[in-house]
Amino acid sequence: MSAQRIAVTGAAGFLGQHILRALVARGARPLACCRSRAAAAQLAAWCDVMVCDLSQPDACDLAALGHPDTVLHLAWEGLPDYHGMHHIEQMQRWHYPWLAGLVRAGLPRLLVAGTCMEYGRPSGAVSESLPALPVTAYGTAKLGLLQALECLQRETPFALGWLRLFYTWGEGQAPNALYSQFRRASEEGAGRFPMSAGEQLRDYLPVTALADYLARLALSSREPGVMNVCSGAPISVRRLVEGWNAALPFPLSLDLGRFPYPEYEALAFWGDPQRLQTFLADEEV
Repeated sequence: MSAQRIAVTGAAGFLGQHILRALVARGARPLACCRSRAAAAQLAAWCDVMVCDLSQPDACDLAALGHPDTVLHLAWEGLPDYHGMHHIEQMQRWHYPWLAGLVRAGLPRLLVAGTCMEYGRPSGAVSESLPALPVTAYGTAKLGLLQALECLQRETPFALGWLRLFYTWGEGQAPNALYSQFRRASEEGAGRFPMSAGEQLRDYLPVTALADYLARLALSSREPGVMNVCSGAPISVRRLVEGWNAALPFPLSLDLGRFPYPEYEALAFWGDPQRLQTFLADEEV
């Protein structure tokens, strides 16, 4: 597996950096594609790097990437503003032409980070066979990119993995993420942590576990297709935060019910990981 050449876009982001570490731990030397030269310089000590801005029409081509076996496409901007129209008006316009150019130039295998928000507001366990009915601009844009790539497959065959990510937490997450807010409250000695009532059930993976799943998928040579990347184990947000809190030397007082539940999500939904588990089990045989 270590001979696989993997290029990772969005490599300087929260998830990207964890995936790079997971790939290196499995013997690979990934190519990190970053928009920022400063971020690329920081990553250059332990992996190959390339500055690549997908908003520019002359973004790096397949030859500049060194003809990788797989591109793992994480790059996306403007989160967590899930309703922003820039997802539809800019992200699709920037990302699809670049990805299509790689495929038409001969890229054999493309993995793209999708989102559970493509499903919309389902309740209970969510499998890949469920119709995608997004209610946010972000979910709509991601689904549109998937549909465009599936059309491209009929014109130019290539292996496609569309990896629908659920929820994650860990070191380096964006400042407005739940885990980052909790850590900041603890470090600043706030004493209290305001949050929702916390009864919503979600599917969370620690970012290290999520990154390892994605690294294993990237290092495979097979086609994942549309696949949930999740735990399959629903947990209430309150219980999740209580677990973080129990690990503190001076636990915070949880100020429950301060914030409403997001209107774009059902109260309880989680991923069905059967396809992921079967795929990875077959890799080990």
